[in-house]
Amino acid sequence: MSRSTAARTLYYYRKTVMKHWPYFLMGILASFGYAYCLTFLNAQAVSKIIDRVAEGGVAADQVFSTFLPYIVLLVVANLVGQICSKLQDYAVWKLEILGYYDLSTLVFDSLSNQSMTFHNSRFGGALVSQTSKFTNAYSSLVELFNYSLVPLISSTILTIVLLAPLVPLYVVILTAILVVYVVVVWLLFRRTLPRNEVAASAQNRLSGELSDSITNILAVKTSGREAYEKGLFTKANKEVRAADSKRMHATLLSASVAAGIIVIIMVIQTIFVAGGNAWYGISAGTLVLIFSYTHNLTLRFNMINQTMTVINRAFGDAAEMTQNLDEPRLVDDAEDAVDLEVTEGKITFRNLRFRYTDGRTEDADPGEEPAGGAAAGTRENIFEDFSMTIEPGERIGLVGRSGSGKTTLTKLLLRLEDIQEGTICIDGQDISNVTQVSLRRQIAYVPQEPLLFHRTIAENIAYGRPDAAMEEIRAAAEKANATEFIQKLPDGFDTITGERGVKLSGGQRQRIAIARAILTNAPILVLDEATSALDSESERMIQDALANLMEGRTSIVIAHRLSTVSRLDRIVVLKDGEILESGTHDELIRNGKEYAGLWERQTGAFQGR
Repeated sequence: MSRSTAARTLYYYRKTVMKHWPYFLMGILASFGYAYCLTFLNAQAVSKIIDRVAEGGVAADQVFSTFLPYIVLLVVANLVGQICSKLQDYAVWKLEILGYYDLSTLVFDSLSNQSMTFHNSRFGGALVSQTSKFTNAYSSLVELFNYSLVPLISSTILTIVLLAPLVPLYVVILTAILVVYVVVVWLLFRRTLPRNEVAASAQNRLSGELSDSITNILAVKTSGREAYEKGLFTKANKEVRAADSKRMHATLLSASVAAGIIVIIMVIQTIFVAGGNAWYGISAGTLVLIFSYTHNLTLRFNMINQTMTVINRAFGDAAEMTQNLDEPRLVDDAEDAVDLEVTEGKITFRNLRFRYTDGRTEDADPGEEPAGGAAAGTRENIFEDFSMTIEPGERIGLVGRSGSGKTTLTKLLLRLEDIQEGTICIDGQDISNVTQVSLRRQIAYVPQEPLLFHRTIAENIAYGRPDAAMEEIRAAAEKANATEFIQKLPDGFDTITGERGVKLSGGQRQRIAIARAILTNAPILVLDEATSALDSESERMIQDALANLMEGRTSIVIAHRLSTVSRLDRIVVLKDGEILESGTHDELIRNGKEYAGLWERQTGAFQGR
């Protein structure tokens, strides 16, 4: 699993790098030139000087005439080497900047187009942490490749090529030891890789726990659960510590083995330098080359364990986001999907069969008990052969106990989930054959919990129509009964709402969401408990605005508070994913069945106060 994930990570990184291959090629050539000029040319020039000195003394007035070519070679080598160094830095920076942009876009597109099932199963904080680690791992690998691996490979090749004609026996022994070194480090690398993934996963869980606790800090404090949350955090933190410790031990073992092989190389190098002239007649300059090239090589190979550690850590950090990128989209556009065109707004649900693919069996909100108790939780499908037609411009209310399928039906209409069988059509167009963006732009949706961004009130209202003029934004707020409280805020429409709108009350957030729906002006309207956070007075004031908003639009209103739907054209009572009864408020009251009982309990409770 680890190797497969690492291979997929490498696929995404390689694809990104190849998109900008000129900089990649520049980096390789610059790295090679830097290593050759500053390590090998310098040493060759010095070896020539040493050999010339060994032949006999040079008069003071002949120093420059004798050694000028070598001095020029040293100057040129250092000048070209420094130029290559700066080109190397430029190439690496460009690859990092462009790659970060591309990978961030890839991750954002992938996560934003995933289904709600995907997001409901994951911590938002963990996804943010994984995204950061994924892009940072790319930067680490780009730097490692250019600053460590390319110089290492080029140094190995140049050492063997340049020393082979001079000391072939030494090169054979050195090559054999280096092969053993690489094999051993590779085997240790494969052993360490899973531990890096475990450590990265533990760190992501820790980030998720922290994010979850901070996001819900009000619930933590009002429930006096600081100690409990500290316990969860401590447990996750200990898992990080344990995983990091195991990774450290594996890394140190690998480093110790690699260091032992480096010592062997240094011993052989010292023996050859000491006895090379006596045994094989090797010149003093060549002995300098042996020492210089081998010393440089051992320094680079001595870093290979650290290099492998960084690679391991990078692949471990990137693993979970790679898995997310590879996650199939449960809801995706068809290849030949077209834009939805709504002319009338007729909605047809035909022979639907649906169950949640993540194991849920009810559409109750978090914390709600499924209708019917434990038995209801065993029902395999939310809908089984469900059919319903909503005529153009018809305003219908969906009522029923929690878990009856009300919210799920609207999610299916918005394609936040996909049905297993059947069809949902708008004006005869199967929504599975249209693009999701065009579908959702034709539906103004106001959920039970208002969805606000950490932006200004004006930006939140205009989210569905970002090109709307300020006059239109103000008009929408007026219709939503939001202008009065907005004007009292310090910066009015320019007030920042805070994350998820925490600076506003529940009713205020709800009215901002309703104003957004009014401004969107879509032909289809879905209100999912849209007035649940409003007090009775505010609800009465906004009912007229909602009535005007629904006029001429196909509207679906979900409500537990039956007064919200009592004036609609039709009320549909759902139970266990089936239509129990349907009709106007008066008709359902006369029928004396489920709806009449719900109405009696609500109004009776009110009158009895």
